[in-house]
Amino acid sequence: MKVLLKKDHELLGAAGDIKEVKDGYARNYLIPHGIATPATPSNIKSFEEVKRQKSRKIERETKDAQVIASRLESNPVTITVKTAEEGKIYGSVTAQMIFDILSEKGYQSIDRKKITVPEHIKSVGEYEVEVKLYTGVVAKLKVIVEGEKTEEAPETTEAAEENKPE
Repeated sequence: MKVLLKKDHELLGAAGDIKEVKDGYARNYLIPHGIATPATPSNIKSFEEVKRQKSRKIERETKDAQVIASRLESNPVTITVKTAEEGKIYGSVTAQMIFDILSEKGYQSIDRKKITVPEHIKSVGEYEVEVKLYTGVVAKLKVIVEGEKTEEAPETTEAAEENKPE
């Protein structure tokens, strides 16, 4: 019996292949488990149409991801965090913080788990972060970490004036 494979099968081949198998194997295993269907002209035509639609969808999603990638690469993200005296930040900049800022900017379609911070961001400066948008589409996002102005300096000068001998 000739069958059209609906799914990839490790022994028979890839989805879309037409294979000759024994009648019992096809009727009792392949067809009931949804792995294959009888290779009739209508089934083959139907499978080709589904395959065409999937390829169009993948192409469309890839183009959309490339557009988003170009926008991400051209617009850097600025994160303001509290810092110590030497530019070291308290804690570190995480993928969640970057995700929150991207969500505020209107990039809701980005998955937080797809943001890859290659090194721990623990000081002020510029960093490059990878954002995986789709299969084969990766955006290099520029992240600028700035220190927040703290009001520690006035407190220390007031304390120094109080302890000043007359």
